[in-house]
Amino acid sequence: MGKRQRALEGVGLSPVEPARQGGAAKFWTDRPTLVTGATGFAGSWLVERLHELGADTVCLVRDWSPQSNLVRTGLIDTVKRVRGDVCDQALVERVLGEYEVDTVFHLAAQTIVGIANRNPVSTLKSNIEGTWSVLEAARRSPSVKQIVVASSDKAYGDAEGRYSEDTPLRGLHPYDVSKSCADLIAQAYAATYKLPVTITRCGNFYGGGDLNWNRIVPGTIRSVLRGKAPVIRSDGTPVRDYLYVKDGAAAYITLAEAMAFNPDLGGQAFNFSNESEITVLELTRLILRLMRSPLEPEIRNQASNEIGYQALNAAKARETLGWKPMFNLEQAMGQTIEWYTKFFSDSPTQLQRAKQLAG
Repeated sequence: MGKRQRALEGVGLSPVEPARQGGAAKFWTDRPTLVTGATGFAGSWLVERLHELGADTVCLVRDWSPQSNLVRTGLIDTVKRVRGDVCDQALVERVLGEYEVDTVFHLAAQTIVGIANRNPVSTLKSNIEGTWSVLEAARRSPSVKQIVVASSDKAYGDAEGRYSEDTPLRGLHPYDVSKSCADLIAQAYAATYKLPVTITRCGNFYGGGDLNWNRIVPGTIRSVLRGKAPVIRSDGTPVRDYLYVKDGAAAYITLAEAMAFNPDLGGQAFNFSNESEITVLELTRLILRLMRSPLEPEIRNQASNEIGYQALNAAKARETLGWKPMFNLEQAMGQTIEWYTKFFSDSPTQLQRAKQLAG
């Protein structure tokens, strides 16, 4: 019996149970856990899963977002909330100390490529300074035992073939550079200070609750629901790796659990992917087919500073963590379409306003 298996069984888990179930309640019940970026798209789903597992969750919230899935579902009322900016290191250190935080999930970031291109300074500040603030606060907080930093496949920049974890990080444009830097800063804190931090590199998240309509999945679904042709800003050929947000939440949780059983994971990065990359045009046509729409996409070919091919090799996560996605693309996209259909039916003024804006 291996070291990791003995450690897992010591808390009532099998080596693959966290990945299969998306977390183990025995591990998370009453565990003081900080989530930055909790009102964001991925953060909301992570908090929901932690709530289901019984974690004692603290959320650092900068802006009040009434349409956030965390707010709309009422989950915001089930967690401890602290208002403030992730770049405020003293605040983060106070939160870690006063709430005796054991596990940190650092998801707070400016994640929209278009905004990063228009506002590079605010993006670099949030994504880079925010990361070192959290890590420095954690370094000074003896209660912290596991830290998961959310990086991205964008950290790799423009490289050939599927990215593996040893592919060099060489972002070129503002958002990509911010993720490369944050990733390297996390590695530096692990190497220099032995901080128990690991890094996730996921593809493009999709799923219910993403209200950034410039993204291809929510934008396409909303367009179809209002009877308008979906817009593709690129020429449709960029290849992307898409990961269902529930699989992403499970990946974060799986990695944090694994760190508790194997401290040697500190400083390591893990790709999480269903390893079935697809072009933007193919993805749009999949959504149209699932929604039984006769509409044709409008290809504008106006996108700039975007990488042509991005795909992840997730063999390390499969082999080291026993992780695998719980949903395939078509199944998860069907659930996503159901979420948005219900969202607009529950909020008819949203769809009416969208139709008015469309002319």
